[in-house]
Amino acid sequence: MSAATYWYCLRSIIVREGLRFLHQRERFFAALVRPLVWLAIFAVGFRAVLGVSIIPPYETYILYDEYVVPGLVAMIQLFNGMQNSLSMVYDREMGSMRTLLVSPLPRWYLLVAKLLAGVTVSIAQVYVFLGIAWLWGVEPPPLGYLAALPALLLSGLMLGALGLLLSSFVRQLENFAGVMNFVIFPMFFASSALYPLWRIREGSPALYQIAAWNPFTQAVELIRFSLYLRVDVAALLWVAGCLALFLGAAVLAYDPGRGFWARRGGPAEQA
Repeated sequence: MSAATYWYCLRSIIVREGLRFLHQRERFFAALVRPLVWLAIFAVGFRAVLGVSIIPPYETYILYDEYVVPGLVAMIQLFNGMQNSLSMVYDREMGSMRTLLVSPLPRWYLLVAKLLAGVTVSIAQVYVFLGIAWLWGVEPPPLGYLAALPALLLSGLMLGALGLLLSSFVRQLENFAGVMNFVIFPMFFASSALYPLWRIREGSPALYQIAAWNPFTQAVELIRFSLYLRVDVAALLWVAGCLALFLGAAVLAYDPGRGFWARRGGPAEQA
Protein backbone atom coordinates (compact mmCIF):
# COMPACT_ATOMS: atom_id res chain seq x y z
CA MET A 1 0.00 0.00 0.00
CA SER A 2 1.37 3.42 -0.94
CA ALA A 3 2.34 6.20 1.44
CA ALA A 4 -0.37 8.34 -0.15
CA THR A 5 -2.99 5.87 1.08
CA TYR A 6 -1.69 6.06 4.62
CA TRP A 7 -1.62 9.85 4.47
CA TYR A 8 -5.15 10.04 3.05
CA CYS A 9 -6.41 7.81 5.86
CA LEU A 10 -4.70 9.90 8.55
CA ARG A 11 -5.95 13.15 7.05
CA SER A 12 -9.50 11.83 6.77
CA ILE A 13 -9.61 10.71 10.41
CA ILE A 14 -8.20 14.05 11.61
CA VAL A 15 -10.70 15.99 9.49
CA ARG A 16 -13.54 13.82 10.80
CA GLU A 17 -12.55 14.49 14.40
CA GLY A 18 -12.17 18.19 13.66
CA LEU A 19 -15.63 18.40 12.10
CA ARG A 20 -17.12 16.47 15.01
CA PHE A 21 -15.48 18.93 17.38
CA LEU A 22 -16.78 21.95 15.43
CA HIS A 23 -20.30 20.53 15.40
CA GLN A 24 -20.16 19.92 19.16
CA ARG A 25 -19.17 23.36 20.39
CA GLU A 26 -20.15 22.47 23.93
CA ARG A 27 -17.07 20.23 24.01
CA PHE A 28 -14.87 23.28 23.43
CA PHE A 29 -16.45 25.27 26.26
CA ALA A 30 -16.59 22.26 28.57
CA ALA A 31 -12.88 21.69 28.02
CA LEU A 32 -12.17 25.30 29.07
CA VAL A 33 -14.66 25.68 31.91
CA ARG A 34 -12.96 23.19 34.22
CA PRO A 35 -9.44 24.68 34.10
CA LEU A 36 -10.76 28.25 34.11
CA VAL A 37 -12.76 27.55 37.28
CA TRP A 38 -9.58 26.31 38.96
CA LEU A 39 -7.58 29.28 37.72
CA ALA A 40 -10.14 31.98 38.45
CA ILE A 41 -11.53 30.68 41.75
CA PHE A 42 -9.35 28.02 43.34
CA ALA A 43 -5.99 29.59 42.44
CA VAL A 44 -7.08 33.05 43.55
CA GLY A 45 -8.47 31.75 46.81
CA PHE A 46 -5.26 29.88 47.63
CA ARG A 47 -2.82 32.40 46.18
CA ALA A 48 -1.65 33.68 49.55
CA VAL A 49 -1.70 30.27 51.25
CA LEU A 50 0.01 28.18 48.57
CA GLY A 51 2.70 30.45 47.22
CA VAL A 52 5.50 28.32 45.75
CA SER A 53 9.14 28.66 46.73
CA ILE A 54 12.00 28.51 44.25
CA ILE A 55 11.87 25.08 42.61
CA PRO A 56 12.88 24.03 39.10
CA PRO A 57 12.06 25.19 36.50
CA TYR A 58 11.26 28.50 38.21
CA GLU A 59 14.10 30.87 39.04
CA THR A 60 12.23 32.95 41.60
CA TYR A 61 9.26 32.77 43.93
CA ILE A 62 6.01 32.47 42.01
CA LEU A 63 2.33 32.90 42.71
CA TYR A 64 0.15 29.83 42.88
CA ASP A 65 -1.62 30.93 39.66
CA GLU A 66 1.59 30.44 37.69
CA TYR A 67 2.35 27.08 39.29
CA VAL A 68 -1.06 25.55 38.62
CA VAL A 69 -1.32 26.40 34.89
CA PRO A 70 0.75 23.43 33.57
CA GLY A 71 -1.36 21.08 35.68
CA LEU A 72 -4.54 22.58 34.22
CA VAL A 73 -3.11 22.18 30.73
CA ALA A 74 -2.55 18.49 31.44
CA MET A 75 -6.10 18.33 32.83
CA ILE A 76 -7.43 19.47 29.46
CA GLN A 77 -5.47 16.71 27.76
CA LEU A 78 -6.59 14.10 30.28
CA PHE A 79 -10.29 14.92 29.89
CA ASN A 80 -9.95 15.14 26.13
CA GLY A 81 -8.23 11.75 25.99
CA MET A 82 -11.06 10.19 27.95
CA GLN A 83 -13.70 11.90 25.81
CA ASN A 84 -12.07 10.55 22.66
CA SER A 85 -12.15 7.11 24.21
CA LEU A 86 -15.83 7.62 24.96
CA SER A 87 -16.36 8.35 21.28
CA MET A 88 -14.59 5.06 20.48
CA VAL A 89 -17.11 3.20 22.63
CA TYR A 90 -19.96 5.12 20.97
CA ASP A 91 -18.65 4.40 17.45
CA ARG A 92 -18.32 0.74 18.35
CA GLU A 93 -21.91 0.56 19.60
CA MET A 94 -23.21 2.40 16.52
CA GLY A 95 -21.26 0.15 14.15
CA SER A 96 -19.11 2.85 12.53
CA MET A 97 -16.01 1.40 14.18
CA ARG A 98 -16.53 -1.77 12.13
CA THR A 99 -16.21 0.26 8.92
CA LEU A 100 -12.93 1.74 10.10
CA LEU A 101 -11.28 -1.40 11.44
CA VAL A 102 -12.12 -3.67 8.49
CA SER A 103 -10.20 -1.44 6.08
CA PRO A 104 -7.05 -2.95 4.51
CA LEU A 105 -4.82 -0.64 6.54
CA PRO A 106 -3.14 -2.12 9.64
CA ARG A 107 -5.28 -1.98 12.75
CA TRP A 108 -2.46 -0.37 14.76
CA TYR A 109 -2.18 2.44 12.21
CA LEU A 110 -5.90 3.17 12.39
CA LEU A 111 -5.77 3.37 16.17
CA VAL A 112 -2.71 5.64 16.08
CA ALA A 113 -4.44 7.87 13.51
CA LYS A 114 -7.49 8.08 15.76
CA LEU A 115 -5.21 8.95 18.66
CA LEU A 116 -3.37 11.66 16.70
CA ALA A 117 -6.68 13.19 15.63
CA GLY A 118 -7.79 13.51 19.26
CA VAL A 119 -4.46 14.99 20.33
CA THR A 120 -4.64 17.58 17.54
CA VAL A 121 -7.97 18.79 18.90
CA SER A 122 -6.71 18.83 22.50
CA ILE A 123 -3.62 20.89 21.59
CA ALA A 124 -5.86 23.51 19.98
CA GLN A 125 -7.87 23.66 23.23
CA VAL A 126 -4.66 23.95 25.26
CA TYR A 127 -3.38 26.96 23.35
CA VAL A 128 -6.71 28.74 23.72
CA PHE A 129 -6.45 28.17 27.48
CA LEU A 130 -2.83 29.37 27.54
CA GLY A 131 -3.94 32.53 25.76
CA ILE A 132 -6.59 33.15 28.43
CA ALA A 133 -4.01 32.41 31.15
CA TRP A 134 -1.69 35.00 29.56
CA LEU A 135 -4.47 37.58 29.83
CA TRP A 136 -4.82 36.49 33.46
CA GLY A 137 -1.17 37.37 34.05
CA VAL A 138 0.52 33.99 33.71
CA GLU A 139 3.25 34.72 31.17
CA PRO A 140 5.85 32.03 30.42
CA PRO A 141 8.71 33.02 28.08
CA PRO A 142 7.34 33.65 24.57
CA LEU A 143 9.43 30.83 23.13
CA GLY A 144 7.99 28.55 25.78
CA TYR A 145 4.70 28.35 23.89
CA LEU A 146 6.56 26.87 20.93
CA ALA A 147 8.91 24.73 23.02
CA ALA A 148 5.91 23.19 24.80
CA LEU A 149 4.44 21.79 21.56
CA PRO A 150 6.48 18.53 21.50
CA ALA A 151 5.74 18.01 25.22
CA LEU A 152 2.03 18.59 24.61
CA LEU A 153 2.08 16.13 21.72
CA LEU A 154 3.85 13.44 23.74
CA SER A 155 1.77 13.89 26.90
CA GLY A 156 -1.45 14.05 24.88
CA LEU A 157 -0.57 10.82 23.09
CA MET A 158 0.23 9.11 26.39
CA LEU A 159 -3.02 10.14 28.07
CA GLY A 160 -5.01 9.38 24.93
CA ALA A 161 -3.42 5.93 24.69
CA LEU A 162 -4.47 5.28 28.29
CA GLY A 163 -8.05 6.18 27.41
CA LEU A 164 -7.84 4.03 24.28
CA LEU A 165 -6.74 1.08 26.39
CA LEU A 166 -9.59 1.62 28.84
CA SER A 167 -12.12 1.82 26.00
CA SER A 168 -11.11 -1.66 24.85
CA PHE A 169 -12.38 -3.13 28.14
CA VAL A 170 -15.76 -1.33 28.23
CA ARG A 171 -18.63 -3.03 26.43
CA GLN A 172 -21.38 -0.44 26.88
CA LEU A 173 -21.40 3.33 26.62
CA GLU A 174 -23.14 3.91 29.96
CA ASN A 175 -20.42 2.02 31.82
CA PHE A 176 -17.60 4.20 30.55
CA ALA A 177 -18.57 7.30 32.56
CA GLY A 178 -17.91 5.46 35.81
CA VAL A 179 -14.58 4.20 34.50
CA MET A 180 -13.62 7.74 33.47
CA ASN A 181 -14.30 9.13 36.94
CA PHE A 182 -12.45 6.25 38.55
CA VAL A 183 -9.36 7.09 36.48
CA ILE A 184 -9.48 10.87 36.02
CA PHE A 185 -9.92 12.14 39.55
CA PRO A 186 -7.35 9.91 41.31
CA MET A 187 -4.80 10.67 38.59
CA PHE A 188 -5.42 14.40 38.80
CA PHE A 189 -5.52 14.89 42.55
CA ALA A 190 -2.70 12.44 43.34
CA SER A 191 -0.22 14.36 41.21
CA SER A 192 1.88 17.53 41.13
CA ALA A 193 -0.82 19.36 39.16
CA LEU A 194 -2.12 21.32 42.17
CA TYR A 195 0.81 21.28 44.61
CA PRO A 196 4.52 20.42 44.48
CA LEU A 197 5.63 16.94 45.39
CA TRP A 198 7.69 18.21 48.33
CA ARG A 199 4.51 19.57 49.92
CA ILE A 200 2.81 16.20 49.45
CA ARG A 201 5.79 14.46 51.05
CA GLU A 202 5.53 16.71 54.11
CA GLY A 203 1.90 15.74 54.60
CA SER A 204 1.89 12.07 53.56
CA PRO A 205 4.92 10.03 52.48
CA ALA A 206 2.61 7.31 51.15
CA LEU A 207 0.69 9.74 48.95
CA TYR A 208 4.01 11.19 47.81
CA GLN A 209 5.09 7.79 46.52
CA ILE A 210 1.79 7.37 44.67
CA ALA A 211 2.08 10.84 43.13
CA ALA A 212 5.72 10.31 42.16
CA TRP A 213 4.82 7.11 40.27
CA ASN A 214 1.70 8.63 38.70
CA PRO A 215 2.15 9.00 34.89
CA PHE A 216 0.02 12.14 35.02
CA THR A 217 2.58 13.76 37.34
CA GLN A 218 5.29 13.12 34.78
CA ALA A 219 3.13 14.61 32.02
CA VAL A 220 2.54 17.73 34.13
CA GLU A 221 6.25 18.15 34.86
CA LEU A 222 7.18 17.61 31.22
CA ILE A 223 4.80 20.39 30.21
CA ARG A 224 5.89 22.64 33.09
CA PHE A 225 9.60 22.43 32.23
CA SER A 226 9.04 22.86 28.49
CA LEU A 227 7.00 26.02 29.02
CA TYR A 228 10.06 27.51 30.72
CA LEU A 229 12.52 26.31 28.07
CA ARG A 230 13.93 23.42 30.04
CA VAL A 231 13.80 19.64 29.64
CA ASP A 232 12.94 17.25 32.44
CA VAL A 233 14.72 14.16 31.11
CA ALA A 234 13.24 11.81 33.72
CA ALA A 235 9.69 12.97 32.93
CA LEU A 236 10.38 12.70 29.19
CA LEU A 237 11.55 9.11 29.48
CA TRP A 238 8.70 8.21 31.83
CA VAL A 239 6.01 9.65 29.53
CA ALA A 240 7.56 8.03 26.44
CA GLY A 241 7.72 4.67 28.24
CA CYS A 242 4.09 4.90 29.40
CA LEU A 243 3.03 5.86 25.88
CA ALA A 244 4.71 2.75 24.45
CA LEU A 245 3.16 0.58 27.17
CA PHE A 246 -0.40 1.94 26.93
CA LEU A 247 -0.44 2.09 23.14
CA GLY A 248 1.02 -1.38 22.76
CA ALA A 249 -1.54 -2.80 25.18
CA ALA A 250 -4.38 -0.95 23.39
CA VAL A 251 -3.33 -2.29 19.98
CA LEU A 252 -3.15 -5.79 21.44
CA ALA A 253 -6.54 -5.41 23.12
CA TYR A 254 -8.17 -4.27 19.86
CA ASP A 255 -6.69 -7.20 17.94
CA PRO A 256 -9.46 -9.84 17.74
CA GLY A 257 -6.92 -12.58 17.14
CA ARG A 258 -4.69 -11.91 20.16
CA GLY A 259 -6.37 -9.39 22.42
CA PHE A 260 -8.09 -9.73 25.76
CA TRP A 261 -11.51 -9.90 24.12
CA ALA A 262 -10.53 -12.65 21.68
CA ARG A 263 -11.46 -15.25 24.31
CA ARG A 264 -14.51 -13.42 25.60
CA GLY A 265 -16.40 -12.32 22.49
CA GLY A 266 -16.23 -8.65 23.45
CA PRO A 267 -15.70 -5.31 21.73
CA ALA A 268 -12.69 -6.26 19.63
CA GLU A 269 -14.67 -8.96 17.85
CA GLN A 270 -17.79 -6.81 17.69
CA ALA A 271 -15.79 -4.02 16.04
